[in-house]
Amino acid sequence: MLVLAFDTATPAVTAALHDGERVLAESTTVDARRHGELLVPTIETVLREAGVALGDVTAVVAGSGPGPYTGLRVGLMTAQALATSLGVPAYGVCTLDAVAYGSGLAGPFLVATDARRKEVFWGHYEDPRVRLSGPSVDRPQDLPGELPLVGAGARMYAEIVGPSRVTGAPEYPFAGALAALAAEQLGEPDVREVVESGTHPVLSLPRPIYLRRPDAQVPSAPKKVSA
Repeated sequence: MLVLAFDTATPAVTAALHDGERVLAESTTVDARRHGELLVPTIETVLREAGVALGDVTAVVAGSGPGPYTGLRVGLMTAQALATSLGVPAYGVCTLDAVAYGSGLAGPFLVATDARRKEVFWGHYEDPRVRLSGPSVDRPQDLPGELPLVGAGARMYAEIVGPSRVTGAPEYPFAGALAALAAEQLGEPDVREVVESGTHPVLSLPRPIYLRRPDAQVPSAPKKVSA
């Protein structure tokens, strides 16, 4: 097994390689405006650091969001293109799941990432591997109370959600955690069939989770003006 994983659903452009036992290499750059420029060089960096060729990859995994349209599209289109050229399967993993897995928290908690428009994307987790609800998008003041919070959205709105609830866990979905979470699932029997049926609890087909329509819209036809 050699899993290439990456995520572009947040300002972090992150990629990693996992051999089924450990993370071989990981690279992350936080830059919200250069996903398209940074992703391929980041992938090349982890391949070089791990000392493997792209052709050795057996599965490609991309963070499927939720996240802004442009950044999310870069990662998922790259995943599909690489998988097609390599002849290997491509999968998606909810970006919030990667943040949860990398948090190291044991009990119930919430993950929140920045959704812009003074809102957050969030999910409710029983533990780092099990999502109870979400992903959803809401204002930070509407999040369920009491539970610890993880992620950049939590830190951004700490004064609203309560500073004591915000943990010191990583703010972004680092690809090492994404790759490790996916590698755990890829060892299961008949995983591809379960994913294609849409019933796998973690893996999905590489399709975006948007939760709301993009800001840019195709203009509708002009209204007719009667004489």
